[in-house]
Amino acid sequence: MLEEFFYVYVLQSEFDNKFYIGYTSNLERRINEHQQGKNISTAKRLPLKLIYFEGHLSKTDAERR
Repeated sequence: MLEEFFYVYVLQSEFDNKFYIGYTSNLERRINEHQQGKNISTAKRLPLKLIYFEGHLSKTDAERR
């Protein structure tokens, strides 16, 4: 049985060098959404680069992190 992972990730804006921290159960989809400007918190700070991510076995652990 495959377990679902939850990911904590850090993006850095190449526009203003600021960081954005988030969590998701689908890292690839979420990063694509950020890159397409679909997130209000990062849309005006494009382009973004993924600089860190880590996996957790529970949503609660990812949220706490």
